[in-house]
Amino acid sequence: MNAPPPEDPVGPVNPEAPVVAVTGASGAVGGRVARRLARAGVPVRLLGRDPARLPELPGAVAAPPARYGDGEAMRRALAGAHTLFLVSAHESPYRVREHTTAVDAAVAVGVERIVYVSFLGAAPDATFTFARDHWHTEAYIRTADVRHTFLRDSLYLAGLPAMTGSDGVLRGPGGDGRVAAVAHEDIADAATAVLLADAERVDTRHDGVTYDLTGPEAFTLAEAAEELSRVTGRTVTYVPETREEAYASRAQYGAEDWEVTGWVTSYEAIATGEMATVSDAVPDLTGHPATDLATYLREHPDSYRHLLKQS
Repeated sequence: MNAPPPEDPVGPVNPEAPVVAVTGASGAVGGRVARRLARAGVPVRLLGRDPARLPELPGAVAAPPARYGDGEAMRRALAGAHTLFLVSAHESPYRVREHTTAVDAAVAVGVERIVYVSFLGAAPDATFTFARDHWHTEAYIRTADVRHTFLRDSLYLAGLPAMTGSDGVLRGPGGDGRVAAVAHEDIADAATAVLLADAERVDTRHDGVTYDLTGPEAFTLAEAAEELSRVTGRTVTYVPETREEAYASRAQYGAEDWEVTGWVTSYEAIATGEMATVSDAVPDLTGHPATDLATYLREHPDSYRHLLKQS
């Protein structure tokens, strides 16, 4: 297994710097961003669904427990923060309402800036149903009296091995469409660059800007399967499904209809070309190239470990 890269040394915390409230601070994106901000000496307010899972970081303070949909609790958690890094809530039929409640709470206590983690191709009529939630959240933030930046992430690179079954089959109605999947690390680096813009002085260059955060190339799911075959040493195949087949193959999980629809339409958005966008935002914001699939798999062998257990 590859050793994790060494972390940058932690700098002294600047008590005069604006406080950044990081939601989802125990998660894959929020946790990475919180660590990067702490290393930069930024005072961080950590928000998470389970306070016991929040990381211990220099200059970071755990906020009182708060869920997005609880306006009063969010106001207490965000009081005194300058910037809110808003990681989208877990998918649910009420996610937009939860987001708007969190935004209202932030504005009510004087938060000056919101950096929101959205999704590539967010639109009211996006094929991917969850991307519609992101568009409605963006639209609400635009109407609020707050500076804002939107980070529209592509599909996660980590999702490709995760979407592949232990039988070595990646299946879904993605057709021959392409996806420029992106690494969590690159999202965190880009988000940190945007958040640090206000660390010492008001810097408005990111205000009102939407960044598409993608990998360096768009590939088909068949090409992803080929890359997984190379790294695992076994045959991994992509099986394109029809919509009916996709719903049928996912019925075994017993998920609610809205959730299954989200799963299926994520593939259909690849088929329609809505995930094929390749952006230079990651290298432009971070100063380093975006991670490609082969590099990601080489550096994250745990992501495909389930594919090594052949029956």
